[in-house]
Amino acid sequence: MAKNEKRILVKLRSTEGSGFTYYTKKNKNNSRERIELMKYDPKLRKHVMFKEEK
Repeated sequence: MAKNEKRILVKLRSTEGSGFTYYTKKNKNNSRERIELMKYDPKLRKHVMFKEEK
């Protein structure tokens, strides 16, 4: 059986310029726009906005 292709791997990069990234999956059928999440940046030691990259 084929692997579920509806979920794709996306990279979230910090907007504060630290260069830290998170990797997560999203459903490309339900969420076509790029995601933005508030997540913890361990280099800056605070919560910052992370935006999806290609």
